Amino acid sequence: MSPLSWRLIRSGYLTASDNMALDQALLESVSAGISEPVLRLYRWAPAAVTIGYAQPSRTVNLAACHRLGIDVVRRCTGGRAVLHGDEVTYSLIAPERGASFPADIPGSYRSIADALLDALDDLGLQATLSPGRERHTASLRYSSACFITPSSYELVYDGCKITGSAQKRNGSAFLQHGSIPLMLDPYLLSCALNPDDCDHHAAAVHFKSKIGWLNRWLACPTTVSAVETALVAAFVRHFNFPVIECAPTAAELERMRQLSATRYAKILAEAVSRQKE
Repeated sequence: MSPLSWRLIRSGYLTASDNMALDQALLESVSAGISEPVLRLYRWAPAAVTIGYAQPSRTVNLAACHRLGIDVVRRCTGGRAVLHGDEVTYSLIAPERGASFPADIPGSYRSIADALLDALDDLGLQATLSPGRERHTASLRYSSACFITPSSYELVYDGCKITGSAQKRNGSAFLQHGSIPLMLDPYLLSCALNPDDCDHHAAAVHFKSKIGWLNRWLACPTTVSAVETALVAAFVRHFNFPVIECAPTAAELERMRQLSATRYAKILAEAVSRQKE
């Protein structure tokens, strides 16, 4: 494999804990110099809520997620809760210091955001970059949801955030993963994140005013496969690297299974256990 090439991994549908564990396993491989940089595309089965590494689990309605069959997992990256379902999720893993990306965090966010803008433009949606967070009373009321307020260099259309990204660095490599919803149910999001006695209809109305999804605006609805194709083309064009499609190695899959069992598959299991007591 050329030192300038990237691994393209389409890992398909995985559980929430396996998805987060595989991201970490790939970050460890790139960080150790075992792997070339990685562009990974993945999906969720079942639907899942991911919460930021420092976000309290109480900000998610764990009992409701259990009733609704929604996985819950803590990411290794920061930020707030995201409901993953009918979407494209990407992760990009590369050395911190390289020709493709600026070394600083804002610079790499901006560089990746420009590629995401290119991909959405190819799909027929002309999004813009957010200048930073807005703080409003209603947004703070439902502040456990990541998509409520866009951070700098996240994508916005018609006043709504349509991508959510988060980044982790370990001193030698970085991981950025992000969510691009094709469809989203604001009422389901409210049920997953808010207490049962919340006015879920009011919360859903507010979420809809702040959160976007591609097929809400595209004249011709797109598919997960089409968005994945556009993403790969935009990243290759924007960063000028060739990709070689491959699968995770046996060692990476073993590390994924280990991390999934020991670190990531805990939050919802503990909530179910408490319900049974």
